[in-house]
Amino acid sequence: MSVRKKAAVIGLGHQALDDHLPGLADSQFAQLAAVCDTDSSKVGAQAQQHNVPGFTDIRSLLREVHPDFVIVAVPHHAGREVIEICAAAGVHVMKEKPFATSPAEAAELVALCAKTGIELMVTVQRRFHPVYTAAVQLLEQIGQPYLVEGRYTFHCPDPAAGWRGRASLAGGGALMDMGYHLIDLLIWYLGLPDRILADTSTAAHPDANYDAEDTALVHLAYDWGLYGSLLISRSAGPKTEQLTVTGPRGAVVIERGRVRRLAPDGQLIESLTREPAWPSAATAQIDCFCRVLDGERTNPSGPSTHVAHAAFLAAAYISQTSLTPADPKEYLL
Repeated sequence: MSVRKKAAVIGLGHQALDDHLPGLADSQFAQLAAVCDTDSSKVGAQAQQHNVPGFTDIRSLLREVHPDFVIVAVPHHAGREVIEICAAAGVHVMKEKPFATSPAEAAELVALCAKTGIELMVTVQRRFHPVYTAAVQLLEQIGQPYLVEGRYTFHCPDPAAGWRGRASLAGGGALMDMGYHLIDLLIWYLGLPDRILADTSTAAHPDANYDAEDTALVHLAYDWGLYGSLLISRSAGPKTEQLTVTGPRGAVVIERGRVRRLAPDGQLIESLTREPAWPSAATAQIDCFCRVLDGERTNPSGPSTHVAHAAFLAAAYISQTSLTPADPKEYLL
């Protein structure tokens, strides 16, 4: 791969500034070619800082720059239109999660990517972080898991602020946004559950006007004997991100930047810590995507993979109690 691929970043919020732009700066195989946002002041600042052209219109960017791929980090409700515009131009897409805001949208985007032949990768960066990949090996040491517990919480002072407080724009609240990471880890490590029962709440700030849940509690079960729950909240501190999988030979505790294997009595057997935790994962995912585009690797986080995520979220939001992992597309009808 002698010529670095041209990448444009669409959406200049904190995700782009903290992860995607630094990730591109450290990439072996890609370089920043343009930036785009509806906010002209953000565009001007980042274009000047990175010495690249800036745009407020996606079609103009694609027409003038001809990027090999774009990294999309826009509000959830705007993602579909951006993908459609890029697909029409034959430009590949790395998209910030979630893949879609509804099961129907997920199914349509899968079909669109297949029809236009573009590659789309969802930026679930934990799959590209050494701590989370090490957990795959450690999970083999604890025997057949029978319990899984996940917690992802932090305190947001104003859950009604901006588009994230509106379910019609965000597709959901804490479960759709923060919870997507736990859902991705759960499906990656353990597969899609057979049964899901969820409750959501907007009670943390009774005086605020929002309908996207601030808290979600998901109970899940697998037919082979694994049970567990996920607690996701953007109103309850302290800031915590943890997934614990327990089997007859101990437990694996996975946290942001650290993974531990414990004996059945809770004593530490081994641990792995990685610092700095980010944005190395962003760089690894960008480089992987470049290899996917060159046909050197298959897409580990493509549209078909995230059909299962859409099925999980759909089941949770309607408190559906039956989910068939063999054919998650049933839940996209």
